[in-house]
Amino acid sequence: MSTSAPGPTPGFLVWRLANKWRVAVDRAVAPLGLTHAQYSLVASLYGMQRAGERPSQRQLADHTGLEALYVSKLARALESAGLIERARDPRDPRAVQLALTEQGQVVTRQAVAVVQELLAQLLEPLGGPDAPRARAFTDELTTLLDAPLTPSLPTDHTTQGRTP
Repeated sequence: MSTSAPGPTPGFLVWRLANKWRVAVDRAVAPLGLTHAQYSLVASLYGMQRAGERPSQRQLADHTGLEALYVSKLARALESAGLIERARDPRDPRAVQLALTEQGQVVTRQAVAVVQELLAQLLEPLGGPDAPRARAFTDELTTLLDAPLTPSLPTDHTTQGRTP
């Protein structure tokens, strides 16, 4: 909590909203055999495939913001479920390309529809997904996500407040 203002900090509120959203998506896509993380992967892959791309696991990790190792783990599980195909990249034998199977496309389209309904519910207090407040909210979130974070140095509390 900040000592400058009463109430929750923006970081706390973003964390709470992210958790609320994750739980809601997990529940909504569970009947389709997906978790929120798997949904994020297949929905991103679906969009990239529609744009004519066949991304590598690394490209998909960069796109989703997930760790490459986690994307690899999710991809293996989704491959076992018959939703995606993994293949060696002919240009780089170390890279693995991903593509949705026909079944994966069907499940992903269903999941996207379910999550779009959830998004409408979440954004209803701002006037709905197409409302000016919702667009402004999206712009603000994008600004925050695009801002680079520099690692902070550990604070030595024993010297805090002293003049060097």
